[in-house]
This record gives sequence, C-alpha cells and structure tokens, in this order.
Amino acid sequence: QVQLVESGGGLVQAGGSLRLSCAASGRTFNNYTMGWFRQAPGKEHEFVAAVRWSSGSSYYPDSVKGRFTISRDNAKNTMYLQINRLKPEDTAIYYCAANPRGAFTQHRPSYDYWGQGTQVTVSS
Repeated sequence: QVQLVESGGGLVQAGGSLRLSCAASGRTFNNYTMGWFRQAPGKEHEFVAAVRWSSGSSYYPDSVKGRFTISRDNAKNTMYLQINRLKPEDTAIYYCAANPRGAFTQHRPSYDYWGQGTQVTVSS
C-alpha cells in the first residue's frame, strides 16, 4: 500500500523559506506523477506543484511560479517542496499526493494517494 508522510512544516515569518518533504513508500513510483496541494482554512484544496517521478520534470500553476520549487530524490524516495518569500496567504495545510496514471494535472481526484498533511503558518 502506498504511504506518503509529509514533514517540514512550521511557523515562519513572512519573507522566509521552508522546505517540505514527502517520504513515499509501498510502491515503485517510476510511472507516477507526484503533487503538492494545500488547503487554507475555509477554502478548497489548491494545487501548487507536480513532478514526474521518472524524469523530474515539473509543473506549476501561475500563482506560485517563481516561489515554489518541487523536486524529488529517487534514491531516498522523497519529494520536496521549497517555498521561498513566504507570504501570510501561504498559510495552509500542505499535502503530498500520488497520481499513478502519470499525467500532469491539477485535478484533485486524479491523485489516488494522500499524506496526512503538514501545517505551514506564515506570520506577518
């Protein structure tokens, strides 16, 4: 069974940086696309980044381009999300997710597996 475990969240001042990690296990992920979503209080899940596990190619929505960087370490079976120049509106629970069909998509139902989330709080 696929298991995803996020870590690295915390309380950060605006303008700072964080690197979130997602440890993946239970499967070979070569054909997967892995993604990061976030959910702010009272809001829907928002897609913020995806990476193809095999190639490392990435995809971002325009809203986070230039501040968010997704990457993965195949040897460690771990995915990362580097967030720079943090803003209070980045405050949310951040989730990693796995899409076994491999397509780049922002469509939340396409991701079959989810972690439990890690809280990011940005103070102004």
